[in-house]
Amino acid sequence: MKTWLLFIFSLVIHPFLQSNAQTPLPAIGICTSFSNDSLAAASGFTYVEETVRKILSPSLSEAQFREQLHALRSSRCKVQSCNVFVPGYIKLTGSEVNEARVLGYVDSVMQRAKIAGIKLIVLGSGEARKMPEGTDRPKAVQQFVQLGRKMAVIAAKYDVVIAMENLNQSETNFVNTLTEGIEVATAIHHPNFRLTADIYHMLRENESAASIEKAKGLLVHCHIAEKEKRSAPGVTKEDFRPYFAALHKIDFTGHIMMECRWDDPATEYKPAFDYLEGQLKEAWVTK
Repeated sequence: MKTWLLFIFSLVIHPFLQSNAQTPLPAIGICTSFSNDSLAAASGFTYVEETVRKILSPSLSEAQFREQLHALRSSRCKVQSCNVFVPGYIKLTGSEVNEARVLGYVDSVMQRAKIAGIKLIVLGSGEARKMPEGTDRPKAVQQFVQLGRKMAVIAAKYDVVIAMENLNQSETNFVNTLTEGIEVATAIHHPNFRLTADIYHMLRENESAASIEKAKGLLVHCHIAEKEKRSAPGVTKEDFRPYFAALHKIDFTGHIMMECRWDDPATEYKPAFDYLEGQLKEAWVTK
């Protein structure tokens, strides 16, 4: 009888325990060349984020791609995401958009991403998505939404997610805040088009952590650096904890990638990792 009572009790309490379980601490990675992976791994990083241009670009010959692929597969840090997606000469807004060219480029990149095991590609590409002067903004948004949805369909074919990031006004004039990104991703309405919250750019645009809470269900990736000089976490003792607390609140399970300026990686990687991990753990204690 006692056994049956314990069994029934476990069935009742199990969903409650699941709902109150702690979301695991996000993995901390770094945007750098995978040739730095040994130093990155020794400093505590789990993932490296490379550039599309270096390892997936259609401009690479098949031999060059295979050479990079061999190096990737022997790296100590996993490479599952890439940035620097669309080159500036391939336009995503305005009258110069060549849809066939864009989609052909995306298909080529995604095909190689699948082969390389890349699961996520960050859509920053500030110059590519920059609206030409005098562009009607609502029309540009509509144009980008239609194009973005077609890009997402291609990404889905190769099991890759496109994660658009917010970029501050010094880098582009289209989607400068995470809030604007939420509006665009919601309109695209495709599971393979999601968002990267770049906390550095949020700080530059004075965007609060509340935007992260609004991005629940869309936010799959993060970039981070300190506000003033895009320095590594800890250089100016930037407090990222409000943003981390917001990530914890929405049960964020993606990666947090440092995208910083480095003077001497050999001496800077480890302190930056320790500083960021310390703030992340503090924010993850309570919900």
